[in-house]
Amino acid sequence: MPVGKTKRRNPYYEGPVSDHFDGTHFFNPEGIEPLGFRDLLRWQFGGGRERWPQSVPSPYPAAKPDPCVDGEDLRVTMVGHATMLVQVAGLNILTDPVWSERASPFAFAGPRRVVPPGIAFDDLPPIDLVLVSHNHYDHLDIATLRRLGAKHRPRVVTPLGNDTIIRRAVPDIQTTSMDWGERISHAGISIDAEPAHHWSARGTADRRMALWASFVLSTPAGKIYHVGDTGFHHGINYKAAQQKHGGFRLAILPFGAYEPRWFMKGQHQNPQEAVIGMTLANAAYVAGHHFATFQLTNEAVDAPARALQDAMREHDIPPERFRPLRAGEVFNVPAV
Repeated sequence: MPVGKTKRRNPYYEGPVSDHFDGTHFFNPEGIEPLGFRDLLRWQFGGGRERWPQSVPSPYPAAKPDPCVDGEDLRVTMVGHATMLVQVAGLNILTDPVWSERASPFAFAGPRRVVPPGIAFDDLPPIDLVLVSHNHYDHLDIATLRRLGAKHRPRVVTPLGNDTIIRRAVPDIQTTSMDWGERISHAGISIDAEPAHHWSARGTADRRMALWASFVLSTPAGKIYHVGDTGFHHGINYKAAQQKHGGFRLAILPFGAYEPRWFMKGQHQNPQEAVIGMTLANAAYVAGHHFATFQLTNEAVDAPARALQDAMREHDIPPERFRPLRAGEVFNVPAV
């Protein structure tokens, strides 16, 4: 270390160096680092951004879920973007919950929701478990976690460092942090934290200082693979998940927010890659997300769903196996 230089402190996590943590920053092994400020300006001022409508109503009415689902049943109800209610084995699980109007640190600026949540917050059943995959504002929403903590008192499971962010804002909420490869148990199911190819930041000075992850839920009704955000990364993480877990009754996969590819490739897979990921992971069914809620990138609001149809036809995937869920849509996942 040069004379006079001090090591930058990570405000969220302190722990041993690993194959994906250098003592200060997390990283994707043999992966792509997020591009810098100059490339961000090149994207933002480079044109090509399609204009979204102010409102994009869902074809489905707002859902009012049953109190719980048990036995062999597995039900997913789309709230919007990456937020879904997963009901299985008597548990009610939320993924990356965001009920706020904007995916932003500000109430007055940033990506705005174009469709209301597919479940009104007050119509939620008792929430047992919350999975937060990483700390970007469209996945970790403090206002929503504060509401969930006050009303439902769930357990929040999240990768390393994000627990610090959550506890600082919501001190009374129960949080459990996990590293890649770790496993915990909760109410008769097990939860594995697995790699995803992404990054993290809440501001300009904390890039890659909290970990990102996917989760595998092993339940009496089958295995569920939840991926909040990921770049395809040559399919490495999908292959590893299949080799470790054998396959999945359901994968929850992102397939939107992917243009322009030169900027987004390392962090957001496109529909073609999502379909290939489905096959590599050996997932019987997919609940598709990360589209038609917040405009984060260049593509038109309906482009991901159209491209997904093309990719499924190319790979001979029947449309009922990969469901691009819209707000309020309920997916009763068939048994396998």
